[in-house]
Amino acid sequence: MASSSFSKLPSTASSSIEPFTIDFPESEFQQLLDLLKLTPLPSQSYENSLPNGDRHLGLRLDWLSQAKKKWETDFDWRQVEGHLNSFPNFKAQVDDKLGTFSIHFAALFSAKPNAIPVLMLHGWPGYTFSTLPSSPLTDFDAADCARVLDTLVTSVLSFPAYVVQGGDVGSRVARVMGAEHSACIAVHLNMCSMSQPTDNRIRHPISETEKQGLRRLEEWKATGTAYAMEHATRPATIGAVLASNPVALLAWIGEKFLDWTDKDPTIQTILEHVTLYWLTKCMHTNLWSYRHSYGPAAKPHDHPDWHLKKPLGYSYFPKELIPIPVAWVATTGNLVQSAVHETGGHFAAMEEPEALLKDVEEFVNLVWRRETGL
Repeated sequence: MASSSFSKLPSTASSSIEPFTIDFPESEFQQLLDLLKLTPLPSQSYENSLPNGDRHLGLRLDWLSQAKKKWETDFDWRQVEGHLNSFPNFKAQVDDKLGTFSIHFAALFSAKPNAIPVLMLHGWPGYTFSTLPSSPLTDFDAADCARVLDTLVTSVLSFPAYVVQGGDVGSRVARVMGAEHSACIAVHLNMCSMSQPTDNRIRHPISETEKQGLRRLEEWKATGTAYAMEHATRPATIGAVLASNPVALLAWIGEKFLDWTDKDPTIQTILEHVTLYWLTKCMHTNLWSYRHSYGPAAKPHDHPDWHLKKPLGYSYFPKELIPIPVAWVATTGNLVQSAVHETGGHFAAMEEPEALLKDVEEFVNLVWRRETGL
């Protein structure tokens, strides 16, 4: 069925919601191409040219060269834009104590009056076309994001209750929504950053697959988190670097898509994401979550403030960056459903969309009627 069949807003939705079409001026894409052609690649070095395709010291020069060439000569942005516009896109004005936010979202609205609202949140790398209040500039954290999104769902879209799903940064926001907002009646996650709980809180043993995941997690903590500390401690600096040079942006984000997935995405897929970052000019503004995720003030998923009494669901993908065992996740809330998959990594919605959707559908069907009576 065509996505246009799902583009009709609920009758109770606010009149502030307007259809949104992605349509960047040709001049902006041409500027990107000009910058690409003017930007040199680094010379060959030991670190960027290890034998046998090794990437443990960072992005390979041969991949970067191939990706840059495709970006310059064989990348059709308008085709990507058309695909994105094939889904119903909207913008809504959301009033908040920090100001008025213009929130972009893609949505499929059912014609059924008893349809269940499910809010799905992305992480980093991720994008939208939302804009911040024009002034004053202020800090922003997961609680702020959760509050704005809850207002979008309950006040602007006028849904009395909803389920939220999230991974990466979206998992933190989803958990806060479940912990602090009554209309959020259940939470489903595919990432749950936390420390090992004490033995007397773990009800079930962890599997060999989960043990292997924990070993990979320790390796990643030692060798793969420098980017996060840069985001957390010097976001203005790394933001300036990435917002001013498309090849630097390609290297920074391309590395993450290659290293954080079960199977390498195509160059085409990575270029689609990187181009969106460049054209939306949001590279330096989307790093806010890291300074609240790392350091002494950070609240992981096992923080007492975020313990969930509401139903919690969890999908375990083996190549997730932070592959927390199901038994550990159960100590952070009322875990009523879980699924362990044989393939998939950090970008589960991109890598294994059917598997993740199946998990979410099963979770929603399990908890909705019980929690709402609807």
